[in-house]
Amino acid sequence: MLSIQRFFWMCAGTPIEIIERYPTEHNKFIGIGATIFFTALFAGLSGGYALYYVFAGAPFAIFFAVVFGVLWGLAIFNLDRYIVSSINKTAKGLRQFYQASPRLIFAVLIAIVIARPLELKIFDKEIKDVLKSRYLHEQQERVSRVSAAFAEKYALELGQIERLQKEYDSLSKELTRLREELKKEVFGDKTSTTSGIVGFGTYAREKQAVIDSKQEREKYLASQLVKLETYINRQKELEGINTQMMLSDSLMNAKVSYAGFADRNWALGHLTSSGNEVNNSSAHAVLFITLLFVAFECAPILVKLLSDAGPSDVDIHESEARIIRWLTATSPLSKNRFVRAYRAIGGKPGRRLTRRPLYNKRVRKAGAAGLHGGE
Repeated sequence: MLSIQRFFWMCAGTPIEIIERYPTEHNKFIGIGATIFFTALFAGLSGGYALYYVFAGAPFAIFFAVVFGVLWGLAIFNLDRYIVSSINKTAKGLRQFYQASPRLIFAVLIAIVIARPLELKIFDKEIKDVLKSRYLHEQQERVSRVSAAFAEKYALELGQIERLQKEYDSLSKELTRLREELKKEVFGDKTSTTSGIVGFGTYAREKQAVIDSKQEREKYLASQLVKLETYINRQKELEGINTQMMLSDSLMNAKVSYAGFADRNWALGHLTSSGNEVNNSSAHAVLFITLLFVAFECAPILVKLLSDAGPSDVDIHESEARIIRWLTATSPLSKNRFVRAYRAIGGKPGRRLTRRPLYNKRVRKAGAAGLHGGE
């Protein structure tokens, strides 16, 4: 517990030696340090999750995600720790807010960035359904475009196939009817198209001749259709038309699972932009999740701003002020004064001190002594 306590003190950005002097400040700095640590932790997890979708399907996707998540979390941790430690609690409240305002603005941007990947994970099932509908629609459009281009290119052959197919179908129906009439003619059934004479007579032979001629035509049409269809299928194979087919459910699910960050982000935007009740509810949920992360990301700064100025803050402020006075003191009467080599005592900044070498003083003293002695 002592190690965890000191770790959170270190996260708070205040020197541990100063915190240890004031026991009443221990819990406050534990809270501030824990807030900074967990904010950085969630930022790292969210950043790593976002990058995982960027490299989805790559062999080192998990490695890149872990490395980026650690670096992103450390960057947020360092930024929060620096800004929290730089807020002067002994200053007036408005000045403290001015000191923290850049970080609060930056916190909103970071919160939006780190909230988006987690929103994608929360609405994962709904996003997959939207992506599946989109991919199916895109496939249908692609197949339609390819088929239309192929039909335009081979319009003559396809038109011949259509005409021959119609004639073949019509001829097949007529042959079926003629065979029924021949059967009734042979068995002596009296109808408007049969004589009613039993046996294979003159009328039956005439009907048989008509059937034979039409069967020859049917065979010719069938052979022509086979040739044309074989040619069209071969051309489809050469131009890759046969591969432009609708994906099966398993292939579609695999494609949706490996969808990139841009597609998933688009699906979430589409899911929250429509006007029905379900999508409006999703839009409200996304908004509240974003606001939650904004509040969570701003938590380290807010905790520091809302806390009262404690003994440690006063100690740090007085120590810094005392050091600054000692470093900037220029009075000759001050025991703790600091005289820079390039400034005269009490002189203006930037004015160089012109000093004569010591040996000149000795020469002048020796010369003066000689003159007095000579007198």
